[in-house]
Amino acid sequence: MTSTLPQLAVTGSTGVLGGAVARTLSQAGVAQRLMVRSLNRAPEIHGSTARQAEYGDRSAALGALEGVKTLFMVSGRESATRRQEHATFIQAAADAGVQHIVYTSFFAASPDAVFTHARGHDEAENLIRDSGMSWTFLRDNFYMDVLPAFTGDDDVLRGPAGDGRCSFVARDDVARVAAAVLQDPAVHVNQTYNLTGPEALSLQEAATTMSQVMGRSFSYHAETVEEAYESRRAWPAEQWEYDAWVSTYTAIASGDLAPVTGDIQRVTGQAPMTFEQFLRAQSSS
Repeated sequence: MTSTLPQLAVTGSTGVLGGAVARTLSQAGVAQRLMVRSLNRAPEIHGSTARQAEYGDRSAALGALEGVKTLFMVSGRESATRRQEHATFIQAAADAGVQHIVYTSFFAASPDAVFTHARGHDEAENLIRDSGMSWTFLRDNFYMDVLPAFTGDDDVLRGPAGDGRCSFVARDDVARVAAAVLQDPAVHVNQTYNLTGPEALSLQEAATTMSQVMGRSFSYHAETVEEAYESRRAWPAEQWEYDAWVSTYTAIASGDLAPVTGDIQRVTGQAPMTFEQFLRAQSSS
């Protein structure tokens, strides 16, 4: 039975990034196996077959990945247990015989990254390198998609980013890279792609661009780290969540997220969107 199933598996198809990758592959006529936490939520995508598995469930992952040769692994939901869930799934993939894994990591991932979640991505990368599978890492920078959502009800962006810059990237551009890699993984064996937009923006510049395109007056308020923690305690959360929220901005302040690369154009042949182009496309859709 497994021999008739697609040998390409895609995780995260119920989410924005994984869903965009799955639809792009379908439009290209690529058969795929969708790995979902709940079969009831599996999207209806032509040429796809759904299989149920969660990252932390080794037994389910082994069964769902049987016969898979190439795997697109979207990093799991942010949680206190995400690192262990990643480790379980990566080992299950290797044990199931997956040959190549494409993993969505984070720009500047390292053991001591300022952005706390980037440390977990570094750990996942190392587990994949040690697994025996070949790999491709997509190290995407922060998504420009979330900037409008980060503003308060008063249209103010708040955070301790100072005058730091970030080469924000459109999620659709990351999806295009992933789809290109998955259609010809042999060309991208053991490659790390740093996925950025074509410019590095400060949050003040981002607010100015949103004002120009969206027809409202946006601004940026540079909080101190102490102010950032205090303002975010309005939302009940665990300490690791507060640390992640605040370090989103301190990572920008550090300068680690400012470099601009040409990896998106090199892989896809198409330049990534600017923030202005992204906003205009959103407003017209």
